[in-house]
Amino acid sequence: MAQSETVVRILDTAEVLFAEKGFAETSLRTITSKAKVNLAAVNYHFGSKKALIQAVFARYLDPFCEEFNAQLEVLERRPSLTLEDLLETLARTTLSIPAQKGSLSIFMRLLGLAYTQAQGHMRRYLQQHYGKAFNRFAQLLKNATPELPDAERFWRLHFMLGSVVFTLSSLDALKDIAASDYDEKIRVKDLVARFLPVVTAAMHAPVPPQPPRMAETAA
Repeated sequence: MAQSETVVRILDTAEVLFAEKGFAETSLRTITSKAKVNLAAVNYHFGSKKALIQAVFARYLDPFCEEFNAQLEVLERRPSLTLEDLLETLARTTLSIPAQKGSLSIFMRLLGLAYTQAQGHMRRYLQQHYGKAFNRFAQLLKNATPELPDAERFWRLHFMLGSVVFTLSSLDALKDIAASDYDEKIRVKDLVARFLPVVTAAMHAPVPPQPPRMAETAA
C-alpha cells in the first residue's frame, strides 16, 4: 500500500534524526518540527515513538527479508553450498534494498544503534518479525562451516556483522579517505568485492583454543 506524503516525510525525518542523535535523544517534537507536521499526525499514523522507530526499520527490513527469504530458498535447494555463495547472496540482497529507499549508511547506523543503545523493544521486534530469515541464514552458515564449533561460529558471525555495520555506516568517510589518500573512487559494489574475501577468510580461519565452559569453571 502506498504511503501518504505525510507518513513518508515523518519516516524520512525520523530516520535521519535517529541516526544522528540516537533514539532516546530524539524527541517526537524534534521530529515533527523538522518534518513540518504536528504531533497529532505522528500519533495518528504511528501511535507512539516506539512504533515510529519500528516503522523506520520496517521500511528497509520488510523488502529486504522478502527478497532474502526468496534467495535463501534457492540456496536451500542446492545440493551443496559454499560459504562464498552464501555471503555473496547476503551482500547482494543488502545492497539491492536500501538503495531504493534512501541511504545505506544511515540504515546501518540505525541497525548498530538498535543493539548498542538501550532499546530492548527493538531487539524483541527484530527477532519477532525478522528472526525467521536470520535463522535460515544461520542454518545455511552452519552447513557451509561444519568445522566450526557452534559457539565459535556465533562469535565469528557477529564479528562479521559488526564489521559490515561499521564499514557501511561510515561509508562516506571511507570514500573520502580512499579518494584523498589513495586516489581511488570507490563504489559500494567495489567495497563489497574487497570485503567479501576478507570476511570469508575470517570465517575459515583456524579455530583458536576454546574458553572453558561454565560447568568446567564451576567444578
